[in-house]
Amino acid sequence: MPLTIDACAAQHQGDRKEQQDRVAIFPHPRAKGVALIVVADGMGGHTGGALAAEQVVHTAKNSLAHFAPAEELAQPMLEASMREAHTMIKASRFINEKDPHSTVVMLLLQPGKVSWAHCGDSRLYHFRGDQLVTRTLDHSYVEHLLASGRITAEQALTHPNRNVLLTSLGGQDEPKFSFAEVLEVQGGDSFVLCSDGLWAYFDDAELGGIVEAFSARRASEVLLERARERGAGGGDNISLAILKLVEVVVEKPKLPAGFVPRVRVPG
Repeated sequence: MPLTIDACAAQHQGDRKEQQDRVAIFPHPRAKGVALIVVADGMGGHTGGALAAEQVVHTAKNSLAHFAPAEELAQPMLEASMREAHTMIKASRFINEKDPHSTVVMLLLQPGKVSWAHCGDSRLYHFRGDQLVTRTLDHSYVEHLLASGRITAEQALTHPNRNVLLTSLGGQDEPKFSFAEVLEVQGGDSFVLCSDGLWAYFDDAELGGIVEAFSARRASEVLLERARERGAGGGDNISLAILKLVEVVVEKPKLPAGFVPRVRVPG
C-alpha cells in the first residue's frame, strides 16, 4: 500500500536567554521522496552554541544537495556531513574566540527506508503505532552508567551528571558517531528527533502515545506545551521534528448499479 508523509518541525526557546538549538527538514533538490531531517543542540556560551548548531544544519543541507541516492549509501553521507561540521566548528574557535560545540541527530528518508546517525545526546525515537521499536543511545556519562547496569532508568533521570557528554561536534577529540537504519518501513511508523530539552520530560510510552494519537503538527504542539509546563520556569531550549508514515487508502472505482460487464469471446 502506498505511503504518504506527515512531517513537522518545531522549537521553543524555553526559559533560556537564547535559542541555541537548530532544527530543519530539507527535501532533496532533485530526488523525489528523499529528505533529510536535522536537530542540533548547540553549546558554548553566548552565541557560540548557536553558531555551532547553525554550522551543523548548513553542512547537512550541502551534503544532501551533493548526495546521489541511486549511487551512494546513506551512512557515508551522514558521517561525512557530521565530520565536516565538526571540522568547521573547531575552525570557528580561532575566528570567534569562543568554545562552540553541538550535538546532532540526522535522519535520511528514502523510498522504502530510513537511516539515521547521531553524536551526543540529541535523540531519535522510532515508533510503530504507539510502541517503541528503538531509540538512539546517548553518548553521555549517565547513559554509559545505565548501559553497564550501575544505575537504573529512574536514577538516570535525576543523576547530577546527566548532562555530561562523552562526545560532541567541535571538541578537541575526534567525535564518535552511531548509525542505524530501517530497510522496510510501513504505515504507522513514526520517527521523533529531539534535543534533551524535550526528551527529559517524557517516558517512551507517553511520547509514543502522543505521536500516534495526533497529526505531526498537533503532536508537536502537545509535546511543547507539556514540556514547557513541566519545565516550571527552568526549561531548556526545545527542538523536535516528527515524521509519520501514513498508509494511503486507494479506493477502487465503483461500477454503476446494474452494470454487467460484457465478455468478448474470440472467434
